[in-house]
Amino acid sequence: MGIRRTLTGKRIVVTRVPEQARNLIAALEELGAEVVLLPMIALAPPEDSQDLDEQLRQLDSFDAIVFLSANAVRFIFDRCAQLGIQCAMLLSSDRVIGAVGPATARALEEKRVRVHCVAEKGTGETLARQLGPSLSGRRVLLPRSDRGDERVADALRTVGARVTEVIAYRTTDPATVDPDILARARGGGVDAIVFASPSAVRNFTRVIGEADLPELSARVPFLAIGPTTATAIRSSGACVRMQAEESSTSGIVKVLVRHFAHHPIPARRP
Repeated sequence: MGIRRTLTGKRIVVTRVPEQARNLIAALEELGAEVVLLPMIALAPPEDSQDLDEQLRQLDSFDAIVFLSANAVRFIFDRCAQLGIQCAMLLSSDRVIGAVGPATARALEEKRVRVHCVAEKGTGETLARQLGPSLSGRRVLLPRSDRGDERVADALRTVGARVTEVIAYRTTDPATVDPDILARARGGGVDAIVFASPSAVRNFTRVIGEADLPELSARVPFLAIGPTTATAIRSSGACVRMQAEESSTSGIVKVLVRHFAHHPIPARRP
């Protein structure tokens, strides 16, 4: 009961897609917060699934699979189901399964997949270093977003892995953005904005305006989930007031609770 209702009266904007945000919304509302959902990205299957399908049909040829996000888990398992591929081969005891962050690991465990290694620092490069020599000379499948960068694949190759990258899903712009919520944010009518990916930061910057973002972040605390998102916020010229090292609901909630305990907010406009 230690942190119950500790966010009463706080209005928090969550920029995740709805299917990713449900648990976080429920946890924040349980603590008394008003959650405003403002998706800054949308997710979709690849426009051309030929390469993905080819690699999924030969899953048993890979020695390891590295999942960078819960999204990658969802899209991989959904596509396997559509193709009639038994994902039971992921359960093989001699296949290394790596996950970036506890949320990704949890998504795999919910599919009854044993996770051998979880990145301690929440980045793919960290995971590659942790796995280290165990991947040398071994075939590694790396399913990722179309907007993913090459750093993870490069880090895996540095430790000797034979990496096959495949686009598991696309990160696209949201179909619509609620102008009323944006107006509230601009006017100081929200108490925090939560960002979970560099793509969300880029799209938010576009709709707010690059010139106005630094001033907004000085008035409304930005929370970055993970170091990569924090870097994207700072690269946009804005400041990061909070950073959750893990993308789990509990990790995000703890950071928000701690912040508002030390930084009480004045009365804001409705």
